Amino acid sequence: MDYKIVWTRTAREDLRELTEFISRDRPSAALKLGNALLLNVDQLQQFPLMGRVVPERDEPTIREIIHRPCRVVYRVREDRKLIEVLRVWHAARGEPQLPPATE
Repeated sequence: MDYKIVWTRTAREDLRELTEFISRDRPSAALKLGNALLLNVDQLQQFPLMGRVVPERDEPTIREIIHRPCRVVYRVREDRKLIEVLRVWHAARGEPQLPPATE
């Protein structure tokens, strides 16, 4: 059974802001990056552990997919078969602040 993917409000805003910023100068590049990020996240339905553990956190449930120049940070909730996309972060911005765990 596939995992369900849920995007936090923060992650949705991150993706929107990132693509809007890029689209000011290169609309086609923004579309290409946005689509690539969405496709990468969709793969988590079948492969939830494909991303690496976020080095700054060292928590096995907090993982990330690197798609240069971005980091897609997500939480794996194996008990619920759920992926929570927490942040979409430009790597040059340092470590993203993550929302608290949801119950």
